[in-house]
Amino acid sequence: MSSESSDIEEGLSFRPKFDANGLVTCVATDIATSDVLMVAHMNEEALRKTIATGEAWYFSRSRQALWRKGETSGHVQRVVEMRLDCDQDAVWIRVEQTGAACHTGRHSCFYRRIENADGGVRLSFVDAARQFDPKTVYRK
Repeated sequence: MSSESSDIEEGLSFRPKFDANGLVTCVATDIATSDVLMVAHMNEEALRKTIATGEAWYFSRSRQALWRKGETSGHVQRVVEMRLDCDQDAVWIRVEQTGAACHTGRHSCFYRRIENADGGVRLSFVDAARQFDPKTVYRK
């Protein structure tokens, strides 16, 4: 193992490894329930703002824009703890979620179960109750 790899994996230097698009994957979980709420991406600015403000900031790949979670819906994520994985290319944030995390109005973005059924695959809803109407909140 090289000295650099050892430092990244075992040291205390904060050196996030962004991908070719300048992004790092972020997993957000609910501090109270441990539910996985969402997976999103952060660029350097979003990561910096999250650390500085204690609120979750992300980078939208579809809009190519920085966004603060809850800026439109009011459903903010207050960061309680941030962790970085072993090779510093993924971030895990434990948050206090206000309202729903998913833009579909659900508590979590993970509201469908994958099931093996009759030689095929199907999806079924789990914990899929909406907490808000996205058409009203996002004016779509």
